[in-house]
Amino acid sequence: MRNHFKDKKRIVFKVGTSTITHEETGGLDLVKLERFIRILTDLHNQGKDVIVVSSGAIGVGRKALGLSKKPDSISLKQACAAIGQSRLMTIYQKLFSEYNQFTAQILMTKFTIVNDTSRHNARNTFEELLNLGVIPIVNENDTVATDEIDFGDNDSLSAVVAAIAGADLLVLLSDIDGMYTDDPNRNPNAELISYVESISDEMIEMAKGPSTTLGTGGMSAKIYAAGIANDAGADMAIINGEDMDNIIRLIDGEELGTVFKAHRTRHFHLKEYLERKN
Repeated sequence: MRNHFKDKKRIVFKVGTSTITHEETGGLDLVKLERFIRILTDLHNQGKDVIVVSSGAIGVGRKALGLSKKPDSISLKQACAAIGQSRLMTIYQKLFSEYNQFTAQILMTKFTIVNDTSRHNARNTFEELLNLGVIPIVNENDTVATDEIDFGDNDSLSAVVAAIAGADLLVLLSDIDGMYTDDPNRNPNAELISYVESISDEMIEMAKGPSTTLGTGGMSAKIYAAGIANDAGADMAIINGEDMDNIIRLIDGEELGTVFKAHRTRHFHLKEYLERKN
């Protein structure tokens, strides 16, 4: 199955805040971000459509304001997002432009997804941008949508984007190697699950538990994202983003991370998934 990853035509990459920032300061890790952008541009040069779902706006805004801790109020989170989103996008555009690659910013809310007209327009926008050779960079519109900050996450958003854009592969870059049978920090016998044919009820319950790796680092959200992506017809992979070259290894078919196999649902409807979650 992994041998076919090199033949994927449209790939969505989700990168989290912890993957592109320095843990000590919260500032952007420009070396890692530059490597990420260079690899994506090279994939694009190979003829693949590339979409990025990027976290980090609130973190960048917090850093710009000199806040020592994470904002705990909705209004402060929105203020940080408003400041950080433009700064983050400026850095993306600057780094991509070094390789003569155009980018576009797309900010989405739940309304974009559940409203039939807006969802249709979003699909057309993605299609037109990709046809023009542009790499869209997507984030939730945290500045105006309070429920996105409290309830949403970019793992789920990336799966939604994969479904809307008709991607055939979703890659989640995380701070873990993949999904384990248990918490490897507590259980030395925990094993990495390299391949998931279908998501079981047991797996979903494990993800809710507080004492396992499946219950930390947003693994529950990742499994939920896999359900959307797989039913929409896209394979999904969780890989460690500490080494950006893992992207190249994954596309080349190497055995790393956890891969969830696509199984397109005949009557897939994205709106039903989101309503079910709510």
